[in-house]
Amino acid sequence: MQTHLSPEFQGSAEGRQAEEILRRCVHCGFCTATCPTYQLLGDELDGPRGRIYLIKQVLEGATPTAATQQHLDRCLTCRNCESTCPSGVQYGQLVEIGRHIVDAKVERPRGERAKRWLLKEGLTSPLFAPAMKLGQALRPLVPAALKDKVPAAAPPQAHRWPTRAHPRKVLLLLGCVQPAMAPNINSATARVLDAAGIQTLVADDAGCCGAIRSHLDDLEGGLADMRRNIDAWWPLVEGLTEAGQVEALVMNASGCGVTVKDYGRALAHDPAYRDKAARISALTRDLSELLPELVAPLKARLDPQARRAKLAYHPPCTLQHGQQLRGGVETVMRELGFEIALAPSESHLCCGSAGTYSVLQPELSKRLRERKLQALAPLQPEAIVSANIGCIQHLQAGSALPVRHWIELLDEALR
Repeated sequence: MQTHLSPEFQGSAEGRQAEEILRRCVHCGFCTATCPTYQLLGDELDGPRGRIYLIKQVLEGATPTAATQQHLDRCLTCRNCESTCPSGVQYGQLVEIGRHIVDAKVERPRGERAKRWLLKEGLTSPLFAPAMKLGQALRPLVPAALKDKVPAAAPPQAHRWPTRAHPRKVLLLLGCVQPAMAPNINSATARVLDAAGIQTLVADDAGCCGAIRSHLDDLEGGLADMRRNIDAWWPLVEGLTEAGQVEALVMNASGCGVTVKDYGRALAHDPAYRDKAARISALTRDLSELLPELVAPLKARLDPQARRAKLAYHPPCTLQHGQQLRGGVETVMRELGFEIALAPSESHLCCGSAGTYSVLQPELSKRLRERKLQALAPLQPEAIVSANIGCIQHLQAGSALPVRHWIELLDEALR
């Protein structure tokens, strides 16, 4: 695709990066076939190809409007189009650039600005956990619109963390909302790794991976979160503490994993953090990437009498499209004796969670959730499992079936 950047963007870092991405696009339209919002709305401008043209027009000097902003806002950034694209267009990076440029030129309504500010500050705040506990205590009184966002209180085992030390050590990012909304995912991760002879360490000063602020157009705030995490992790990466040196950074929320794996690119312009960020990205592993080597030590410890529910697996977009990791969870879980299957159709499509999307675009988000649950229904599962806190909570709000992280089921099957 030929581009002619306006003088405003010629020579700028954003302009150069966007132009390089745009030139890869051949306008084939394959991406529209796998775009969730295009399938729902049938509007070319609500598909990747249309959004690419909108961004191209702005970069070439066209004045963006509120409608331009809306079409970009409706994108889930699921990156399904990247998996489909035969030309390797890095659409996720392009739409991030486009949103940033458009938001600088089109002022949002005051109420919308307030909602976005509350999301980026509230979800990453130390006050989020006590607020969630209060919401759980008062859950019967919480308005229906908010009750979907308040999960039931965590089970007792959620606070049981293994205490054994092992020569092999990994570093786990607890996340910003997961410790409050679903703490058992983190403790179950630590228990399963402990059973396989791996010790799980945590850096207390680490927090949000940076995704929330970055996706809400606070790019500098997102970079600040990344730098803070690198500083918190670095002593353990270098082996400068009594705990020893970790062999990997493990992510049990695929949304965090795809972001941390991108630290090297995001901070490539920062000479103080460039090399450290690249090393952090290289060390980062989704929890499912550890599964193959855990089969042997875990098989001997799985309870053969444990009831194995029939599971439907929803692979998050951040795992199958963002990290390009497919098949690992279900393959190894089957090898460990679990009955687990993907939806017979549309397993590649987004469930509608997409971070803060379910709050900012509730109508589209709920329509996608219903579509996802209908696709999973033919499996007649007893439970649904996934690999990202956002997907889990979003699907649970629309289903009477239990929706959990696959690591929790594996933890419960251990003797």
